[in-house]
Amino acid sequence: MSDALINSLAAAVQAQPDDLPLRLHLAEMLVAAGRGAEAIGHVAQALAQDPANVGAQQLMARALGNPVPPSPPVPTAPSAPSSAPASPPAPASPSAPASPSAPAFPSETASPSETASPSGPGGPIPPSGIDWAAMEQQFGDVVPPRFSRPESSSSGDGVDPVRGHADRSFDVERSGVTLADVGGMADVKKRLEVSFLGPLRNPKLRTLFGKSLRGGLLLYGPPGCGKTFLARAVAGEMGASFISLSITDVLNMWIGSSERNLHDLFESARGHAPCVLFLDEIDALGHKRSQLQSSMRTVVNQLLTELDGVDGGNDGVFVLAATNAPWDVDAALRRPGRLDRTVLVLPPDGPARAAILEYHLRDRPVAGIDLDAVAAATDHYSGADLAHLCETAAEYAMRDSIATGEVRMISQADMLAAAREVRPSTDSWFATARNVAMFANESGEYDDLAAYLKKRKIR
Repeated sequence: MSDALINSLAAAVQAQPDDLPLRLHLAEMLVAAGRGAEAIGHVAQALAQDPANVGAQQLMARALGNPVPPSPPVPTAPSAPSSAPASPPAPASPSAPASPSAPAFPSETASPSETASPSGPGGPIPPSGIDWAAMEQQFGDVVPPRFSRPESSSSGDGVDPVRGHADRSFDVERSGVTLADVGGMADVKKRLEVSFLGPLRNPKLRTLFGKSLRGGLLLYGPPGCGKTFLARAVAGEMGASFISLSITDVLNMWIGSSERNLHDLFESARGHAPCVLFLDEIDALGHKRSQLQSSMRTVVNQLLTELDGVDGGNDGVFVLAATNAPWDVDAALRRPGRLDRTVLVLPPDGPARAAILEYHLRDRPVAGIDLDAVAAATDHYSGADLAHLCETAAEYAMRDSIATGEVRMISQADMLAAAREVRPSTDSWFATARNVAMFANESGEYDDLAAYLKKRKIR
């Protein structure tokens, strides 16, 4: 019965890891059941949350098999001074407890023999009565250290605090959005379903056709069209971990540090598989090596090695990369087996624009807005442009409310006036992309871009 209760409490603690009273109750049950080694880990996590918790300190002492440290004494108010001369203090008996009025620390004139405390294997035992150094030696294999403290700043196998050569920990997220939350992008969703999501949902078919759970997809297009949001939606659709990488997570001024940071990133993704690894602005990290100095060339070489998964299998790691300038990405990154699939992420179509406008107006006071009409007036706008349009319309309504002293809603006139002021930011990108599609498309990798430009009649 006791084991069943302990198992139930352990499951509850796993579901609510921040519930401190519940964790301490589980630890107390483990100690009472003679399973002190298991209780130590729970009490250690409780003390990490609340180091001053007296109950947790006493429970740790019980789990370690030491005497329970006494609770701190409650301070009392000093008594009023007496005019009678004080009698000399009586000599203290070795077995008598210390008087409450005795000083907490020995006086400066006390001899070393009077102030010395018993010593343990690790040195003097603190006043709490627990020899922590001896306990660390005894239970070092049971409870691994929570923090790594370098002994020195030397290199080698240790940690170099100056150069930052420590084991990196990256933010591993769980996305709450799915592909259903992404407006439009039917071609992008279809490619994702065929390349990764379908094989993940059908393991038997995946085995039959020999499809591996690895691969890479390069998303490119004008800025502000939802490439990052799409990557989060893929992770949410899979129920997978999500790690986003920026160039600041990798680059370091010390030789070899950038390459090690990149390796640690991929190791973290492999350890959390299935995982979506999102490489934002891949043109900055994987620029053409012919245009780089030697220090950055080695970073690109390391990225190529990690994508190949030579040292560790990349099964279950799906790499999504995004860029506004795919023509600046090194050609070796786009060969089969690496970022071998390329998808153009275009500005949202009419229904997607209406959905984006509705999303950005959901918490604002609106009245009589025709979303379809506004969507028709915002052709070629990116998602970021539409968010800025809603912000501008809200400023119009707020300005009039301040001037008149009466609060009014955001109206259709505000939205159309904002559409005339906010111009699409994608035009400048398409002007540059047009030259690439016309004069640098020998291999046909920009055929989808050329078709879209022809449809828009951009010459």
